[in-house]
Amino acid sequence: VQAARLLAGVTFSKDGNWTSWPPHDHSKEKEEIYLYIDMPYPNFSIHLNYWDYKDMEMVAPVWEGDAVAIKRGYHYNVASPGTVTGFLWMMAAIREEKDRVFTQVTVQPEFDGRFKLF
Repeated sequence: VQAARLLAGVTFSKDGNWTSWPPHDHSKEKEEIYLYIDMPYPNFSIHLNYWDYKDMEMVAPVWEGDAVAIKRGYHYNVASPGTVTGFLWMMAAIREEKDRVFTQVTVQPEFDGRFKLF
């Protein structure tokens, strides 16, 4: 199978912790989907997605088996207490030669420089 545009991986948070932090966006270069895994009921997490920090486009509980398409905007999630957030992340580079770079992200300006990314 030829898949020159794909990047994929898996993330597991610490119990009750944030993941995909700081808020970041890469929609100019990549489309992304999160598939939430290994969070047996009643465990859940909260997924956040937005352009404007004060006007959230999506703040929603996510459960094992839920998929979220991240078309644009800053995004991250947080586990409920006692929960480890698990998700497969899958990205498709818009331009296979130029955009298939994992570290190519834009951090939300309010958080840029405050956290080590890679």
